[in-house]
Amino acid sequence: MIEPIEKSLFEAPPMGEQERMVEAILFASAEPVTVSELSSRMPHGCDPAEALANLSKRYDGRGVHLVRVGDAYAMRTASDLGHLMRKETVENRKLSRAAIETLAIVAYHQPVTRAEIEEIRGVAVSRGTVDQLMELDWIRLGRRRMTPGRPVTFVVTEHFLDHFGLESARDLPGIKELRAAGLLDNRPLPGSMSKSDDEEDEATTGQSELFED
Repeated sequence: MIEPIEKSLFEAPPMGEQERMVEAILFASAEPVTVSELSSRMPHGCDPAEALANLSKRYDGRGVHLVRVGDAYAMRTASDLGHLMRKETVENRKLSRAAIETLAIVAYHQPVTRAEIEEIRGVAVSRGTVDQLMELDWIRLGRRRMTPGRPVTFVVTEHFLDHFGLESARDLPGIKELRAAGLLDNRPLPGSMSKSDDEEDEATTGQSELFED
């Protein structure tokens, strides 16, 4: 009688063990992790996508959820328990209204060029405003437009999505929802402004609390 061939040393571990591996990687990572990154860390033959799907069901309704951030995944505290994680801190620096409006335009109109941002706001965008948002890692350079001059575009980052608990920019709330939540007031929207960014930067408005870091 022929003896059964022993299992290959390269055979993928059971799905339960794969789930444990994915769980450990996500908890240990400070940043969201993509499926390809998970696959590169796990043994040959593993299926991190299936493990993620199983973990998502397992954590449903618990204090910690498996969430998708762009093309990556992360473990995050359940939204209704977020107040337990808060601590009182003194915030010395807030975004100016110019930065808030620029960030909002990028988020809702991406990919968008500097000229398009200025057209929507009705005022020139200072380099400092863009630099500040890029230093916060909330916006980044996108692809260049195939138009004369090939202007660069701006898009929001996965760090921005993760900071505000969004899976993608499509999940951004509407203007009415923001105002209903008290995150925007009834001042005119960008386009009716006449000040320059440098003048606006001198006075921080209450709206900046929406995008505090």
